[in-house]
Amino acid sequence: MKQAIAIVLSATLFASCSSTTMIRTTDPQAKIYIDGELKGTGTVTHTDTKIVGATNSVRIEKPGCEPAYYTFSRSEEFDAGACAGGVFLLVPFLWIQKYKPERTYEYNCVSTVKTK
Repeated sequence: MKQAIAIVLSATLFASCSSTTMIRTTDPQAKIYIDGELKGTGTVTHTDTKIVGATNSVRIEKPGCEPAYYTFSRSEEFDAGACAGGVFLLVPFLWIQKYKPERTYEYNCVSTVKTK
């Protein structure tokens, strides 16, 4: 019984440490890279357990076009669950902020082809 309670509490704490955001581009064929890793094209979901203030880099690109660069940080919205956990354990205060649920980045293809 105690082990089951410990597992449930651990799972709850871990879930409150993660944050998820959906990233969209205005070009559904553009590739989306987060922190250098290809996540998909057009629309992707990003989840991580980084602490408050951690920043992620976003690169959006398409063959023959200049890439676009953006960043987002884990400091966009208050997380009441992590705050409640922090009252008892202090450590969850590291995850007291989370990402906005979604974001859209403008991407317009600017050709990389040089004209003479």
